[in-house]
Amino acid sequence: MTGTGSNDVLLVHGGTPLEGEIRVRGAKNLVPKAMVAALLGSEPSRLRNVPDIRDVRVVRGLLQLHGVTVRPGDEAGELVLDPSHVESANVADIDAHAGSSRIPILFCGPLLHRLGHAFIPGLGGCDIGGRPVDFHFDVLRQFGATIEKRADGQYLEAPQRLRGTKIRLPYPSVGSTEQVLLTAVLADGVTELSNAAVEPEIEDLICVLQKMGAIISMDTDRTIRITGVEKLGGYNHRALPDRLEAASWASAALATEGNIYVRGAQQRSMMTFLNTYRKVGGAFEIDDEGIRFWHPGGPLNAIALETDVHPGFQTDWQQPLVVALTQASGLSIVHETVYESRLGFTEALNQMGAHIQLYRECLGGSACRFGQRNFLHSAVVSGPTKLQGSDLVIPDLRGGFSYLIAALAAQGTSRVHGIDLINRGYENFMEKLVQLGAKVELPNGAPSV
Repeated sequence: MTGTGSNDVLLVHGGTPLEGEIRVRGAKNLVPKAMVAALLGSEPSRLRNVPDIRDVRVVRGLLQLHGVTVRPGDEAGELVLDPSHVESANVADIDAHAGSSRIPILFCGPLLHRLGHAFIPGLGGCDIGGRPVDFHFDVLRQFGATIEKRADGQYLEAPQRLRGTKIRLPYPSVGSTEQVLLTAVLADGVTELSNAAVEPEIEDLICVLQKMGAIISMDTDRTIRITGVEKLGGYNHRALPDRLEAASWASAALATEGNIYVRGAQQRSMMTFLNTYRKVGGAFEIDDEGIRFWHPGGPLNAIALETDVHPGFQTDWQQPLVVALTQASGLSIVHETVYESRLGFTEALNQMGAHIQLYRECLGGSACRFGQRNFLHSAVVSGPTKLQGSDLVIPDLRGGFSYLIAALAAQGTSRVHGIDLINRGYENFMEKLVQLGAKVELPNGAPSV
């Protein structure tokens, strides 16, 4: 589904518990980055457990524009990426992808190594707070790149081989850490990155790069050291499962008083979420193939919650869980410390009958970098409240899925606009909703799958 027509609207008839089984495949926050890493190799790479989401399609298109052959592998969800004939791409073709994803900026390092230059168009992504791209360009300058700002984007050159450097991130940003990794592995000398992000998806990207021949070590103090090598080969890798999607379905089970088995979900990367889920009153059962999440009956518990970088409670887990917290007894406090604008989605929940107040102060936890900057980044959720169907316009990826959960938990029918945005990170979410017994349909009477 694309565009803004009727296929971008979903009618959701709420009040039915979600029950059944769905599968999550590779992580949205790893797979596109692993695809970019294939650019660095001198041989083909195989990536397995790839989800069919828009971010994957965007990167596939960008790789093909640069001469990388991308084809399906022998098994479902497998891609074979052959970078043997990397070439410059037409600026207009690259620009056609502008606004659809922020991933193009991660092409900089690999293209500078392979071609000596790169062009990056204007960037899109979810509007959930500042994610300054200037820092990416500052990092690339430290490696020795020159950058020229043009009307249609940024033009980068590497007059000579990029060189290792010392970098300290002001905040453990995932995107900045990925940029350094993808640039440092072929740079001359040693790169030391301190205050790095250490999310499971970062570790998995490091595993990909190590399979290609990179030398990368991670210390316990968030320091990553990369010793540049002359050449990298290909990789054969199975992407780790998407813990963020798994948690979204878990929250959907809780909010709708349902029971969902998430095949592919793994305990290790979700331990912090699972602890919180249990505190709220949700139940789960783990086996070798996945995790079953359900509402065990009775009232849910209000909690104090603070998001943080890994190993803390992930910001992408917060929005879906807030919908479930509208059904908990008492006052829950949510302190968002990663993205300053991520709580804006609660306004629509209030229109549906929730009682959520936003505050500029750091509530329920430690002071954070947003506390003195006039951002509404703390929420008090009073529950339980009955939600009513409403007209909803999806603001961003996780907020969008959260609106779906709210519509499913509400009484009556909701019109959810902008559902195509959910395809960025949730594979076949419409089919999965139908599998779980959700009553959803497209407004023109077309089937919802």
